[in-house]
Amino acid sequence: MGIEGQFMGLAARTQSQPAPVRDGRGKGYFYDIRRFAMLERNQEYTLAKRWREHGDRDAANQLVTSHLRLAAKIAMGYRGYGLPIAEIVSEGNVGLMQALNRFEPEKGFRFSTYAMWWIKASIQDYILRSWSLVKIGTTANQRKLFFKLRSAKNKIAAFEGGDLKPDQVALIAKDLDVTDQDVIDMNRRLVGDKSINTALRDDGETGEWQDRLVDQSPSPEAIVAEYDEKNYQHKALTAAIDVLHGRERRIFEARHLVDEPLTLEELAAQFNVSRERIRQIEVRAFEKVRKAAKNLAAHAPAAMKQAIVTHRTQSSERL
Repeated sequence: MGIEGQFMGLAARTQSQPAPVRDGRGKGYFYDIRRFAMLERNQEYTLAKRWREHGDRDAANQLVTSHLRLAAKIAMGYRGYGLPIAEIVSEGNVGLMQALNRFEPEKGFRFSTYAMWWIKASIQDYILRSWSLVKIGTTANQRKLFFKLRSAKNKIAAFEGGDLKPDQVALIAKDLDVTDQDVIDMNRRLVGDKSINTALRDDGETGEWQDRLVDQSPSPEAIVAEYDEKNYQHKALTAAIDVLHGRERRIFEARHLVDEPLTLEELAAQFNVSRERIRQIEVRAFEKVRKAAKNLAAHAPAAMKQAIVTHRTQSSERL
């Protein structure tokens, strides 16, 4: 079995060795991992060489278990995100084992110094994945802001919920070297996802939050009015075009009623006249159609006019 395969087997076995978290505060797990002794620098170096050069799983196991307390300590710093501490600790252990697979003892660093960054990265990835259905923290600056914003708010005593005050936003943005809008957006995301099926409990009111949502789609009356308006406009345009005859109509349709209008040059060649003459005929035909459509609109049924006014009013209110 190769080193990579051995490492994966070790990952599964190491995660199952410590006793599981037995209460909400994780005391059972933290008590159990105390039995794993800390390593001296020379011991750590020897074990790391055995694992890296010979795939010695016992050496790797000693390195990982001796640093479980480090992973647990780092994990406890992420308790304020409303996620199970057992899951956070588990993700920290995953990062610990990822560090082991990449650790190079010849560079002279202690394993704890190297592993700390992998543990934090694994935990932060888990939090970002679990925090919201909407992906957040897609850039390095956004990730930094997500995890620094809470402590920055505490520093200026911004404990209340909701949006931050403008002066608070400015202070935090300056402290974290980001824009004011970045702070506002991320602060709103920190609230997390809320289910629309959450029960209402304000003043004894029953029901769910979804009962208060406003349907932004057009009402049936508005849909009918819009359909009637489009239908009338189509009929009015058809009737208006009927005032044109022969060449006028053909030129008007070729210039305005097709997906790919013909150019003046193409029509001039088709009718064997000058480009300017085609332009004059088009202008005259357009003016005839405009006047005819205006005259038809003036004589539109009162009910149709009212439906159109109602539809436009409702559309403006939604905007």
